[in-house]
Amino acid sequence: MNKIFGIGILAAGLIFSGCMDEEIESSAAVQTTAEKFPAFATANLSGENVTDNIFAQKKITVVNIWGTFCPPCIDEMPELGEWAKNMPADAQLIGIVCDVQGNDDAQTIQAAMQILSDSNANFVNLVPDAEIMQYLQNVQAVPTTIFVDSQGNLIGEPVIGADVESYKMRVEEFLK
Repeated sequence: MNKIFGIGILAAGLIFSGCMDEEIESSAAVQTTAEKFPAFATANLSGENVTDNIFAQKKITVVNIWGTFCPPCIDEMPELGEWAKNMPADAQLIGIVCDVQGNDDAQTIQAAMQILSDSNANFVNLVPDAEIMQYLQNVQAVPTTIFVDSQGNLIGEPVIGADVESYKMRVEEFLK
């Protein structure tokens, strides 16, 4: 019960803080001292198991934190889907659907899957587990996009707001 309450508070906080489609100062939007993304063992929206070992598959992983309630998040999905198909060989894109309240939240999972399908955005999207939810407590606006290296280390500053061109530039800079 406390876990569901905590997830509800997180989703409400993200909703009321607003989806922002313009970049705001990163330090104000993500307040974290973590230098590593937390270890996790969760599922994607299709129910397949995914762990933090996903980061080891590429030199850089772009992690897009989004919500089904967020128009800027939804608006950038077609562009993210296209980019996911054409990313550099050493890069990958994954999403975290921040408002999914566990594997039993069929309604939100279905909404997320519909958004991704409508947008032709065929990349891995995670259902947050307890470790990811704890990390998300530091995220104050969506979409927020972070960058993770193959060891799970956070790279650079997050991008707050829908700005796919900025994500692309960050990936290109890292892969130089």
